Amino acid sequence: MRKLRRLLIGRPLGNEALNEEKFGVLWGLPILSSDAISSVAYAGQEILIVLIPAIGLLAYTQLIYVSAAIIGLLVLLTFSYRQTIENYPNGGGAYIVAKDNLGVLAGVTAGAALSVDYIMTVAVSISSGVEQITSAFLPLRPYTVPICIAMVLFLMIGNLRGIRESSRMFGIPTYAFIFAILSMLVAGLIRIRGGVAPSKPSLQTFEPITLLLILRAFSSGCTALTGVEAVSNAVPNFKDPPVKHAKTVLLLLSLTVFMLFGGTSVLANIYYAVPGDKAVIVQIAEAVFGRSFMFYYVVATTFIILVMAANTAYSGFPLLVAVMAKEGYVPRQLSMRGDRLSFSNGIILLSGIAGILIVIFRADVTALIGLYAVGVFISFTLSQSGMFIKWLRERGKHWVYKALLNGLGALVTALAVIIIAATKFTEGAWVVVLVIPVMIYAMLKVKNHYVAVAKQLKLSIEELETLDISNDHYRNHVIVPVESVNKASIRALRYARTISDNVTAFNVSIDSESAQKLKERYSALNTDIPLIVKYSPFRKVVDPLLKFIESAEYDYKKGDMITVILPQFTIKKWWHSLLHNHSRIFIERELVKHKHIVVCIMPLQLKNDDFILKSRKDKQL
Repeated sequence: MRKLRRLLIGRPLGNEALNEEKFGVLWGLPILSSDAISSVAYAGQEILIVLIPAIGLLAYTQLIYVSAAIIGLLVLLTFSYRQTIENYPNGGGAYIVAKDNLGVLAGVTAGAALSVDYIMTVAVSISSGVEQITSAFLPLRPYTVPICIAMVLFLMIGNLRGIRESSRMFGIPTYAFIFAILSMLVAGLIRIRGGVAPSKPSLQTFEPITLLLILRAFSSGCTALTGVEAVSNAVPNFKDPPVKHAKTVLLLLSLTVFMLFGGTSVLANIYYAVPGDKAVIVQIAEAVFGRSFMFYYVVATTFIILVMAANTAYSGFPLLVAVMAKEGYVPRQLSMRGDRLSFSNGIILLSGIAGILIVIFRADVTALIGLYAVGVFISFTLSQSGMFIKWLRERGKHWVYKALLNGLGALVTALAVIIIAATKFTEGAWVVVLVIPVMIYAMLKVKNHYVAVAKQLKLSIEELETLDISNDHYRNHVIVPVESVNKASIRALRYARTISDNVTAFNVSIDSESAQKLKERYSALNTDIPLIVKYSPFRKVVDPLLKFIESAEYDYKKGDMITVILPQFTIKKWWHSLLHNHSRIFIERELVKHKHIVVCIMPLQLKNDDFILKSRKDKQL
C-alpha cells in the first residue's frame, strides 16, 4: 500500500516547499475559473430546457435576454468580490466575511452553503461532462455512472499530488476549451455571414411568456455564476503578491465567461439547438463544423473541461473547511496538510460525498441542477451583506461607493436566492434548504464540543504554580489480564515488574476445567506475582475485572492508579486479523471510561507463517 501510495501521489514534501506549491496568474486562472467557464456547456441548455416546452421558438429570443441578465449579475459580483479579496486575503471567502461582520451564525451559514455548493460543483460538473461525451457517443450511455465515479477518483488522486502538479495537470484542458469555443464562435458567425441559414425546428407555443417562466429560466441559468467566489476563497494559494494575482485572475475569469457564455447563447439562438439526446453545445459544434476534426475537438475539450470544472471545488472546498476546522466548526483533521502539502482529508471527503450524490441521482444533470445554485447564492448574499455592514461600520476612503456596490450585490443575490429556491424547490432545492440548517446545527455542536474539551483541559496559572510533579506520586497498581500462559502474557508480566511492585495476574474463566489447567501452568512459572481467577457464568471479561478492582479483596484506595497491561500479538498479513476475536479492543474500550485506569498495550510481533513452517520442516529433515 505504501508503494502504491507513492506511485499515485508522489514522495512527501517538506513544509519549506509550501511556497513553491503556489500558483500565479497563468495557472491560477484555469484552476479557479474552470467551474465558471465550464458553465458555458450547460447553463444555456438548462435555460432552453425550461423555455422551449412552454413557448417554443420564442425561447431563443428570451434566451438572449436571460443570458444578458445573468452576465449583468456576473459583472456586479466581479466588482464586489474584488473588494472581498482586498480586505480578506487569508482565504475563507464568504465564511470569514459573514462571521466577522454579521456574527457566528451568519458565518457558519455561509460556510455550510458554500460547502454544499462545492460538493454539488463536483457532482454536476462531472455528470455534465460525461453527458456531453455520451451524447456524442451513444453506446457509452449505459456506463454513465461508472465513468463519473472513475473521473471523481482521477480528480481526487490528481489533487492529492499537490497544488502545483494539479494546476499543471488540470490547467491545460481549460485553455484548450477556451480555444475550442472561441473557434466555434468565430466559425459559426462566419458561416452565418456567408449566407448559410439554419432550418428552424417545428416548435409550438403552449403557454404565454410570464414572469414566473422567465424567473424559472433565470434560476436555471444562474449555474453559470457558480465558481466566481472560488478566487476569493483561494487567495492564500497565490504567489506573492497574492491579492494582486487574485484580482487579476478574477477579472480575467469574468471576461472569459462573458465572451463564452454570451457567445454560445447567441449561437444557440442562431442555430436553434434543441435540448434532447444531444447536448446543446454538441449540436452547435456539429452544425458549425460538421463531423470534422474540430467537432470532435470541441466535444473532447467540453467533456474534459466539465470534468476539470470540478477541480475548482477541489481548490476551494479543502481550503474553506481547513479555515473552519482551525476555528473549531468542523473536525480538526480537515485542517491537516497531507504528504504533498494539500489538505488531503478535505479532498477525500469532497470526493466521497460527491460520488455518493452521483450514484443516488444516477448522474442526471437536470436532477442535480435543482440542488446546485441555492448554496452558492446564499453565500453570495451573506458575503455581500457582510461587506456592506463593514463599510457602514468602518467607513474610510470611498466607503459610500463601496457600500452601494456591496449593498446592491446583496439585494440582487438575495432576490436570486428566493427565485432559485422557489422555482427549483420541487426539483430538488428542498434538499439543500433542509440540509443547510442540519449542517449549521452540526457545526455549532462541533464547536461546543471543542470549547468544552478546551475548558476541561485548561490549567490556570494559579493551578500550575500549585502543582509539584516531582514530589506528587500516584500509587500504581498493575493488573495483567492473562488468558493463557504464553510468550505474550509472560512478556507483559515482566514489563509490569518494571513499573510497579504491586502486580497481579488476572484471569476470567468460564468453566472450572480451564481454570484448573491455567493454575497448574501458572504455578510452573515460579513467580511471586499472584494469580486471581474469577468465574464468569455469562462469559463477560470486563465486568469481573472492574468488580475485582472495586472489591475489598483488592487493595485499591481513592487516588491510586490502576495500570492494566493487555498482552497483544501482532500479525504479518491483513487477513490474519479476521481469524482472531480482538477481545483486547472491547476490553480497552470499556476500561478507558474510568479515569483512574490506565490501559497499556504490550505487543509481541509474530513471524510469518511460512517462515515458521519452513523452520519446522528443516528441523525434521
